[in-house]
This record gives sequence, C-alpha cells and structure tokens, in this order.
Amino acid sequence: MSIIQKLQEQVLSTEHPLAKMLFDQPISKVLGIVFKKGMILKEHKTPYASKLIVLSGKVKYTEMERVVILHPFEEAEILPSKVHQVEAIDDAVCLLIQGNK
Repeated sequence: MSIIQKLQEQVLSTEHPLAKMLFDQPISKVLGIVFKKGMILKEHKTPYASKLIVLSGKVKYTEMERVVILHPFEEAEILPSKVHQVEAIDDAVCLLIQGNK
C-alpha cells in the first residue's frame, strides 16, 4: 500500500487534512496531502516557494482576494510568506512541491 493510499484510509477518521513527506532533499520537498470533502487547511504561510498540484478531487485555493478552484492536474503557485488556505470541495489528493528559501 502506498503512502497516499494509507493517508486516504487514515483521513476517514480525522477532522483535518493529513499530510506526509514523500520526498525530502536539501533543495526541495514533496508532500502528499489528503482531504475529505469539506476539510480546510486553515490560513497559514510558508517561507518556501511552493506549488500545489491536485491529483484527484477538487479544492479551493484562497490567497487574499485570489480564489482558484483546482481540478485534477491543475496547479497553484504559492509565493513565500503569502497567507493562504485550501478547502476541499470534494475528497481530494494533492501534491505540494516546495523549493528552498
């Protein structure tokens, strides 16, 4: 069973999205993030340039006035130090790719 499949099973019994590091190197990181419909990754910011890619489902990415609905294989660029939030419109699996500072 893959890491993502395990997260999909585990998220069924939680109230918050689950994330797991899939790749971790000094210059970049990749995280898998799994949501149940309606779950929200509340407002936060990261010091790293990042890209959120939806693998399945649908999410709403919000960054100040910018709101983007992302479908499978669509992506949103996340700039360092920008407050943002992700909400699952459907059950969803995403990848978060982070560069270094």
